[in-house]
Amino acid sequence: MDENHAIWIEKYRPTKLSEIVGQDEIITRLQSYVKTGNLPHLLFTGSAGVGKTTAAVALAREFFGETWHMNFREMNASDERGIEVVRNQIKQFARTSPLGGSSFKILFLDEADALTPDAQAALRRTMESYALTCRFILSCNYSSKIIDPIQSRCAIYRFRPLSRDAIAEEIHRIAGKEKIKISPGAIDAIVYVAQGDMRKAINALQGAAIISNEIDGKMVYAITATARPEEIEDLLSLSLQGDFEGAEAVLNNLLYERGIAPNELINQCYRALVKRDMDPGQRVALIDTLGEADFRLSEGASSDIQLEALIARFVLLSGNPRS
Repeated sequence: MDENHAIWIEKYRPTKLSEIVGQDEIITRLQSYVKTGNLPHLLFTGSAGVGKTTAAVALAREFFGETWHMNFREMNASDERGIEVVRNQIKQFARTSPLGGSSFKILFLDEADALTPDAQAALRRTMESYALTCRFILSCNYSSKIIDPIQSRCAIYRFRPLSRDAIAEEIHRIAGKEKIKISPGAIDAIVYVAQGDMRKAINALQGAAIISNEIDGKMVYAITATARPEEIEDLLSLSLQGDFEGAEAVLNNLLYERGIAPNELINQCYRALVKRDMDPGQRVALIDTLGEADFRLSEGASSDIQLEALIARFVLLSGNPRS
């Protein structure tokens, strides 16, 4: 593939544990497994884009070297989530002997929380039966969906959302390699959009870089269809001042002129309310209202009506609605 048209999240994916940013404590512990040559079953849990898959692949590379493909297999449990995938594909890989003089193989099962309870029970038995020849690395967003017998057999690593410094470091590195000029405002915008997700951050950078080699914050918000923090602040301020018509005008601009998704708008309002200096009781009431609107949207209610009702409720909760 032409490198000019490569997807940057793959082009710049770390291949060594030492290259992974933002998860220093976890990486140090994984490196200790490589040094000792011993590896237990592992369970990686955390939100999307925080390095779980990258860590699993980098760990296999460092264990097996150049021939890592021979003793490593990656599967996605969301593709086939029933018991048959465990009985056939997973068991078949686990039961065969390691190659190239290795003492074990590694099977990486991504999105393991998508497996049915019956499939997880079968997986537990496979992990027991073939523990000498195969190590399992399970990855999931919600560890509570993994049955206790599997959790008790794994060393659990909880990947946290990436910090601003970790994202900024990686963005600067990629921008330097791609010869892109990126302003401090653009870094702020990418960090705001990413919310700790490195994939979102790199995709935002690549999307902006397609337009121009000089990237500013306004460009990042535009290509990611994200409202600027000051626009959200305007929406909240007008609502809490009791100005329904003013808030409605801002809302309509964000929805129809800017193309912001209703769920994204609710999420951004929540993030702004959590940080806003205001009466705690009023904050509780406003967040409760946001949660109700979000639930109704997830149940298929009209986004136009729900968002209009949302700002109407905000105006009423302001205690000073304008007539």
